[in-house]
Amino acid sequence: MTYSLKGRTAIITGGSQGLGLAIAHAYVAAGASVLLCARDAEALKTARKELIARAAPEQTVETEIADVSQPEDVEHLMATALRIFPRVHILVNNAGVYGPKGLIEDVDWSAWVKAIQINLFGSVLLCRAVLPHFKAHHYGKMVQLSGGGATNPLPRISAYAASKAAIVRFAETLAEEVRDHNIDVNSIAPGALNTRLLEEVLAEGPESVGQAFYDRALKQKIEGGAPLERGAELAVFLGSADSDGLTGKLLSAMWDPWETLPEHLKDLQQTDAYTLRRIVPKDRGLTWG
Repeated sequence: MTYSLKGRTAIITGGSQGLGLAIAHAYVAAGASVLLCARDAEALKTARKELIARAAPEQTVETEIADVSQPEDVEHLMATALRIFPRVHILVNNAGVYGPKGLIEDVDWSAWVKAIQINLFGSVLLCRAVLPHFKAHHYGKMVQLSGGGATNPLPRISAYAASKAAIVRFAETLAEEVRDHNIDVNSIAPGALNTRLLEEVLAEGPESVGQAFYDRALKQKIEGGAPLERGAELAVFLGSADSDGLTGKLLSAMWDPWETLPEHLKDLQQTDAYTLRRIVPKDRGLTWG
């Protein structure tokens, strides 16, 4: 299916490369105007040039250098968005890092904290910044990028795993806070991607990330990971009017039938399907506990 974002505007963090840039391309192709932010000025410049070449005359493509873990940068980013656009409809929280790799007692503590600040605090800060605007217009879309760390333990990559689990639960919680304001908040698990994060794992080697994880990463590198386009398509869907009313969910771009979810909106509003929950013994066919 093709989802339209014509006339809509979006802030996309971490939009200069990888999945963030793929989402920006998909948003522009769907008709949206976008404001990208990242920390790398040259990468942003290149990304903007690519996107402008594909944008229609009525679309706007702008960039802003920002570190989402810094409150002053986030405030300036939001002020820039409101100066450029008469209205903001979508926030895509994509900016993220793996952080240090290794045993928790061995990794650099400041690097561990910085990963939490970027992945978790950065997402929360952007949500806080855009919420008054969304509430004023009684409408908004928040799309949070999650990952395998939210649903599975990731030994030796603990900052990433902890932060990803935290932002999914934050998104679920925020969805309930803003439900009466017609604001949808959802998270995306895009699948195992062949991006700079994979290259980081391979560069670190099995000594830091563990032999099993390294072997999986190497296999993914050779065989190819999940296509960036699939996660970008889901991000377009969640930013479009087609997903209105779908909120508080963690959706897998690769495995969930998200294209059909509008057909089941009433059920989804009354169930904890596609959310983080505790598993008890009976859920796994065990008779004890």
